[in-house]
Amino acid sequence: MPRARTVPRTPPRVVSLVPSLTEAVAVTVPGALAGATDWCSHPGDLDVTRVGGTKNPDVPRIIALAPDLVIANEEENRAPDLAALRAAGIEVLVTEVRTLDQAFRELSRVLAACGSAQPRWLDEARAAWSDPPRPALRPRAAIPIWRRPWMVLGRDTFAGDLLARMGVDNAYAAHAERYPRVPLEDLRSAGLDLVVLPDEPYRFTRDDGPEAFPPGTPVALVSGRHLTWYGPSLTEAPAVLGAALRTACR
Repeated sequence: MPRARTVPRTPPRVVSLVPSLTEAVAVTVPGALAGATDWCSHPGDLDVTRVGGTKNPDVPRIIALAPDLVIANEEENRAPDLAALRAAGIEVLVTEVRTLDQAFRELSRVLAACGSAQPRWLDEARAAWSDPPRPALRPRAAIPIWRRPWMVLGRDTFAGDLLARMGVDNAYAAHAERYPRVPLEDLRSAGLDLVVLPDEPYRFTRDDGPEAFPPGTPVALVSGRHLTWYGPSLTEAPAVLGAALRTACR
């Protein structure tokens, strides 16, 4: 039976199931977060109850925290878990982020629900992305996010939108799937100008990833947080990603 609805606290008591949003709330509304996932690594000094993973949250533990609000994402979190939280009488705000513009809108919505006006860092992020750095020539690239099996960014992804704004053409942007599996032999024969390897969700490194591609293929090793997170990291993401792309495309 759903618990009785109470008047929200100020700030509200929040559980975040999305690492990006955890960081955004933590730095903007101190004291609001009561819980976060095991994958919520920023800010580094975050001291809240951990509630499992994004795909397997501990629903009873979340309910026991008695939050006023749970923030989630349609891609990162499972609908049955969110339905169970709603059935317990907990308000759940579900975001959808597939472009930078969507990210800005959803961040404003989440922070407003947490009792905050638009923070300065969000204005700074908008300004930083108004004219991001771009390579001199527009490379055609693949962006692997996993190996064993190899998976790449396909259509309609937030990270793909960021790279497009930075002058990178995703070779698989028209694929029917958002995260297609592509055999390595197909990647190797795709005639790519560039391979972009982030350090999350798969942790690509100089010794794990670049060697799979033909000798001489330019490879940009980039920060996964700056490529895939939507939060305060957006303020520095254009400079961080731009430096990695420039180094690879020399």
